[in-house]
Amino acid sequence: MSTTTGTQAASANPTKGRWGLVAAALLLQFSTGGVYAWSVFSKALQSAEPFQLSKVESTLPFQVTIGMIFIGTYIGGRIQDRRGPRTVAMAGGAIYALGIILASFAREGSQLPLLVIGYGVLGGFGLGLAYIVPIAMLQKWFPDRRGMITGLAVGGFGFGAVLTAPVAQWLIEGNRNVPTSAFLPLGIAYLILSIAGAAFFRNPPEGYKVPGYVPATTGRVVDSGRDYTQSEAIKTWQWYALTAILTLAVSAGIALISQAATSATDIAGYSAAGAAAAVGILGLFNGAGRIVWATLSEKIGRMTTFIAILAIEGVCLLLLPHTANAALFFILAALIYLCYGGAFGTMPATAGDFFGLKNAGAIYGLMLIGWSIGGVVGPLIASWLIGAEKNYTAAYTTIGIITLIAIALPLITRIPRVRQDVTEGELGAPSART
Repeated sequence: MSTTTGTQAASANPTKGRWGLVAAALLLQFSTGGVYAWSVFSKALQSAEPFQLSKVESTLPFQVTIGMIFIGTYIGGRIQDRRGPRTVAMAGGAIYALGIILASFAREGSQLPLLVIGYGVLGGFGLGLAYIVPIAMLQKWFPDRRGMITGLAVGGFGFGAVLTAPVAQWLIEGNRNVPTSAFLPLGIAYLILSIAGAAFFRNPPEGYKVPGYVPATTGRVVDSGRDYTQSEAIKTWQWYALTAILTLAVSAGIALISQAATSATDIAGYSAAGAAAAVGILGLFNGAGRIVWATLSEKIGRMTTFIAILAIEGVCLLLLPHTANAALFFILAALIYLCYGGAFGTMPATAGDFFGLKNAGAIYGLMLIGWSIGGVVGPLIASWLIGAEKNYTAAYTTIGIITLIAIALPLITRIPRVRQDVTEGELGAPSART
């Protein structure tokens, strides 16, 4: 088919095939989202005789993974904005899967460095490369449904752990002495799924527009109307405000996530088996929150959504340590998980509103430093304040108060400026510059 014919076909139905890209993106995100099933391996590595890792040692590979994600998203975001999404996503999925496969060769405790290098360094870097791609790509295909579509994209990541955890547990049961043997089949499966999904990735053609869609300049959700470069975005105070909002929302949620099983046992009297089951179910709220809050943000506005997310997290954290009732504990925890996921679902669309879509990968990829910071700071504060005395009140009250104070940020954060060629008459006010 000639270029002219292809262009004519695309212009006749420019949105054709975009929902297929959503399905392809979910294949990739289900694979990379399996990283959140680490708790299954952490427990097994502590009890397996050849390993017998301490609690700190058994969490080290996962902590390194979270730290490496930002490096991957930063590099991947910059490359994909220039080279397109397919190559970056395939490379990220392959590196992530190969890192998991490499981790399968660690067969005893003395080989912990191999676990850290494979699962942590390579897995985390590949995950970051792959994670950012579908978020930026789908926003370009769905400017008319930006909140919902980014919610679906990161929702797939959230549900990845829910799908992986029972499979990983079943594989571990087959060889309890060497739980790392489960990484080999998982890594192969991740490789197949991620490459299969990423192979379909592509950006929309130049000049792509959704028929009937006009970017909003007034209302609940406003588009800046301008495509910022990464260097321009980070010169605005709004970029730092959005990154801080993400960091604080993540810190609050992951503080509980890191202590969920023990909190359920010590605060609400769950049995060990009951706590494990509750944590598994709570993972569903993490995934669902990414879709629910992102979709809701289209109706009530992005900053209103973040005010609600931070307020609910803060209030629930304040109430949680005083909740001996098992059902009420679960409800409060589920709301926190829902909001934690919601921050990841809503922020990509918010960044797109503020800074445009052309360089969305690079701008939001850099913003994900908030994920790495929050993923380290939240659990550290929680574990330090809880301590050996199990002082959950001090820990969750402190984090809850910080989260409620953070509501000030979305209250004052507004879109930086509108496109320079938007007239005063169209908006009712002169275009503002940062």
